[in-house]
Amino acid sequence: MNSKTILKSLPVVAALSFSHVTAQRGIPPKDIVTITHTTNYPEHLDFLPEMVNLLKVPDGWTVSIAASGLGKPRMLYHTPDGIYITRRDTGDVLLLQDINGDGKYEQVKTVAAEFKGVHGITVKDGLMYLCNNNELRRYKINQGGTLSDKEMLFDDMPSAGQHPNRTMDFGPDGKLYISIGTLCNDCKESDREAATMIQVDISTGKRIIFASGLRNTIGFDWHPQTNELWGMDNGGDAKGDDWPPEELNNIKEGKNYGYPFAYAKKEVDKTREDPAGNSKEKWVETTEPSSAEYQAHMAPIGYQFFPAESVFSGDALVSWHGSWNRSKPVGFKVQRIRFLNGKPTGAEDFLTGFLQGKTRFGRPAGVAITRSGIVYISDDANGVLYSIKQK
Repeated sequence: MNSKTILKSLPVVAALSFSHVTAQRGIPPKDIVTITHTTNYPEHLDFLPEMVNLLKVPDGWTVSIAASGLGKPRMLYHTPDGIYITRRDTGDVLLLQDINGDGKYEQVKTVAAEFKGVHGITVKDGLMYLCNNNELRRYKINQGGTLSDKEMLFDDMPSAGQHPNRTMDFGPDGKLYISIGTLCNDCKESDREAATMIQVDISTGKRIIFASGLRNTIGFDWHPQTNELWGMDNGGDAKGDDWPPEELNNIKEGKNYGYPFAYAKKEVDKTREDPAGNSKEKWVETTEPSSAEYQAHMAPIGYQFFPAESVFSGDALVSWHGSWNRSKPVGFKVQRIRFLNGKPTGAEDFLTGFLQGKTRFGRPAGVAITRSGIVYISDDANGVLYSIKQK
């Protein structure tokens, strides 16, 4: 039986509906907002190699399997030694190497282990930095790509809550930036560092809140021409099929981007109670609007700009992990975010085909783009690493 036959033979998934009544959070009865919310999980389909033929990429590009059988690979980091992959569920980091230069990563090494929930990864000056929800570690990168000399830098980031997937990278200023998601779906945080982007001076250990009001900005990167920081923020759940949107923010020091009282272009969340001592509308006046908005519940994970010397320089890629709480599933694809003069102007599909009606055989997660413009995408549902390159 081929993959298309398998896809057609799968059953339709039943939907689960429930209501979200904000009166339970203290909103006066006259302001009650009730939202009917439908959950629809596409049926998971185990991967077969021929399924790569169902994937579509832009004209002039090809997609192939770079590696498979990887479990649940999340974030990626490409180096001359190979591709590093974090796996939060098994608490380890893999190094994939292409020994014979054929574009397939046939050698897999575990280079770090026993790091529960490890997710964020970056490299600077011959050192690898890894983090889970509350701990930041540093390792020496040895010849051949193995790691040694583990060092714990701090372990007091906010408790994981519902969004434990910390990500991080070094900015053009040499500082380390770590995204810390909200601890819940939709609440006023008790920890000041929750729902923020923090900045860490590795040389001194000093860390500050760089920006706030960011619900869960897993994917972020710096524009190669302007050096400005951009990040994709995940909108809240249980507020309907189409709101709040996923949003792209130009993240600047000292700014607040609205969560938990506003989304998008300063749109006040009517399901929220007023903040202490103020109204939602008044509080939102001091926040920053998003730069672009996208379909709700697509769930952005990886986000990276094409390097300055590559094709599509100045544009970015975002992995839409895919919805779990929408009546009609959305996401499950990778899109190119077009930029003009340093500003986003639109989005277009770059890698699609994982979602096949009521079924799906992949959920894009991490993104890595080499200097020459080869794109790698991890699929944490079926353990596949995809390579996308120009013909």
